[in-house]
Amino acid sequence: MQVSLIDIGTSKGIRIPASILKMFDSLTGFNLKIEGKKIILETIENSRKGWDEKFKNSDSKLLIDDSLDIEDWDEI
Repeated sequence: MQVSLIDIGTSKGIRIPASILKMFDSLTGFNLKIEGKKIILETIENSRKGWDEKFKNSDSKLLIDDSLDIEDWDEI
């Protein structure tokens, strides 16, 4: 696909068609790499995807007791 540079303020950019962006269902952004004369965009997935399911039924416990009062800080 051939794209043209567009002006964005004092910078330049490219437009990525919506049809291409729809291929990536949980896309949150891109990592940009420059190798020689190539610009490479690597997709960044949503790093927290699926966390709600993983923690819904877990036996996770608090690492620090959240019931401490401010007076208790001297004892820690």
